[in-house]
Amino acid sequence: MTHILAIETATDACSVALYRDGEVLERFEPGARRQTERVLPLVDDLLAEAGIGLGALDALAFGQGPGAFTGVRVATSVIQGLAFARDLPVAGVSTLAACALAAFDAHPARPRVLAAFDARMGELYLGAYHCYAGGNGQGERAEALLADGLFDPDDVPALDGGDWLLAGSGAVYRERIATRVTLAAVDEAAAPRASAVARLAVPLVEQGLTVPAEQAQPVYLRDRVV
Repeated sequence: MTHILAIETATDACSVALYRDGEVLERFEPGARRQTERVLPLVDDLLAEAGIGLGALDALAFGQGPGAFTGVRVATSVIQGLAFARDLPVAGVSTLAACALAAFDAHPARPRVLAAFDARMGELYLGAYHCYAGGNGQGERAEALLADGLFDPDDVPALDGGDWLLAGSGAVYRERIATRVTLAAVDEAAAPRASAVARLAVPLVEQGLTVPAEQAQPVYLRDRVV
């Protein structure tokens, strides 16, 4: 059995999840940027419910960014600490990819997802993904069609097709994005979740595409931080 513990704190929410041979347990708390004080208690609660300890895990995974600077830093530092404690490999997962898969969970008829976070300063973190539910020997995945980047809402790359689901807090710029991409639906409440991070980490762990604790690094996409 494959056991992967995942955490995601790149937005206002805090979530942790355990992937256990195809099943996922999750703790999710929306809201007030309390990740620093909540993430480790959530980990403890989740592992206690599952009846396993850190020593039973095969790997760890985390939402590596982009996202809120403090939230991404919290995820990185916590995952490094846990990985060092048990010498566990780490898989870093794009928070935009995790948002895309979580949005696809809620809108299964919309597999093409434009995941976007409000990056403040009039900019967006944005990536385009085609999400797959799995089957035929393949697991769930989010295939990148446009690499994650930092964009001006008026300069989002034009994308083919008219069936895009715009997901995430970046939907605040929906009118400006819609001049570049034809949108079929919008879900501003969509957010990355640890359950999506865990599922996206499975092929990385199975293929050995992990790093040791000291090499688990955040992805900010912006040098300036406010």
